[in-house]
Amino acid sequence: MSNQPLNFLLFNPDEWRGDCAGCAGDPVVQTPNLDALAAQGVRFDQCYVQHTVCSPSRTSFMTGWYPHVRGHRTLWHLLRPDEPNLFRYLKQSGYDVRWYGKNDLLAPESFADSVTEAGSRGGRHGMDIPWAYEDPRYYSFLFGPGGDPREHHDYANVAAGIEFLRQPHDRPFCLFLPLSSPHPPYTAPEPFHSMYDPSHLPALRPPGGDDFPLYHRRIRETRRLNELDDSVLRQIRAVYLGMISFSDWLLGELLRALDETGLAENTVVIVFSDHGDWAGDYGLVEKWPSALDDTLTRVPFVVRLPGGARGQVVSEIVELFDLMPTVLDLAGIEAQHTHFARSLLPQLQGMPGDTSRAAFAEGGYDPHEPHCFEGHVGGDQSLRAPTHIYAPKAGLQQSDPLSVCRATMIRTATYKLVRRPLDRSELYDLRDDPGESRNQYGQPAYAAIQRELERRLLDWYIHTADVTPFDEDPRGHTFHRPGEKTL
Repeated sequence: MSNQPLNFLLFNPDEWRGDCAGCAGDPVVQTPNLDALAAQGVRFDQCYVQHTVCSPSRTSFMTGWYPHVRGHRTLWHLLRPDEPNLFRYLKQSGYDVRWYGKNDLLAPESFADSVTEAGSRGGRHGMDIPWAYEDPRYYSFLFGPGGDPREHHDYANVAAGIEFLRQPHDRPFCLFLPLSSPHPPYTAPEPFHSMYDPSHLPALRPPGGDDFPLYHRRIRETRRLNELDDSVLRQIRAVYLGMISFSDWLLGELLRALDETGLAENTVVIVFSDHGDWAGDYGLVEKWPSALDDTLTRVPFVVRLPGGARGQVVSEIVELFDLMPTVLDLAGIEAQHTHFARSLLPQLQGMPGDTSRAAFAEGGYDPHEPHCFEGHVGGDQSLRAPTHIYAPKAGLQQSDPLSVCRATMIRTATYKLVRRPLDRSELYDLRDDPGESRNQYGQPAYAAIQRELERRLLDWYIHTADVTPFDEDPRGHTFHRPGEKTL
């Protein structure tokens, strides 16, 4: 590693779950570029997000805050100018910050002092729903093939990133590529869309019963997923894996450009997602704001640091928002705000992780905050149209708010507790039930474990309830009228 400031390339596909990669042990999906990157760097096998919806997760990994710290628990409340973010630190320290792709992170007025250039390039953005409205597949998110890979909007944004890499650079840079795939609808350009045979996939996780939270049953009902047979759900999974392979191909294009420009020797490459996707597991599709199972909370997190450890797998738990202090540490920048994340630089240099660490996540809304629910009055009313692909989601949240009530998770290496005050809570023994199929909450045999996890959850809330600013306001006993001079 040279003495020059490090560059950063942040490759951020949307909704790529952590177990769907060759290097993570998936027996089917082909991810040769991510696998190669992991062999050249460090793969964090147990990385967990702080929220399972795009915007809250992104505001967390850019601040080191849990969503509840400043109320970033919805799709529409993004980071504002009075709040910190990683990109502002980098730009104010002289970095050229480029952003090509979607925005679920910064409020419009926050871009000027955080990003040099930002935008989403053109390309094919989607298709019409291919099924008749009466067809039970209508709300399944399963679409047909998406055309040529080079016509896809993700390709257009990666191409913009590659164009930037090939330009002369007179200062260090951070290139952020927040892409759309493998977010539903389930469709990919060929040959990726048809890459996997649904009949050759491992079995999906079965639907949950009455001891599962309410949303399991209600999503299957409102999306008519309970009318689909296993073959359709397996086709959904097959296309989802094809979308991941498409994202991996785009990663390969970027890595090749880094090598060709000579930038690889001084650029940190970080690949991560904001949350996962059910993709047919539990008889469900997409995700849900208060769902906290591992298919949604565990994501890929691979870092290649020039001169760092090679081929290391960190099996201990980390949290996705560790991204923020890790990048600042590598850039030699000190955070000027209170946060709760940890720098992973020791692990990037070959050290093991913290065996005692737990991951925390949260989601959902309370009935007293109607402005948070999808489909709310004053929001995007197109979501309420029956033919909209998200109509069942918005309608369910409006008609049955307890199905999306607030939830909080603590996950250790061996157990997971999800506490829901207004719906069924969950407790899983991950040692013999890694698929989270047997809810042990309230079972006498697990009473001691449940008490200990609930104690840790309460302690976590106390320690992270808010943040105090670093700066101070003047105090005194003299009050002045506006415009009046102080002696």
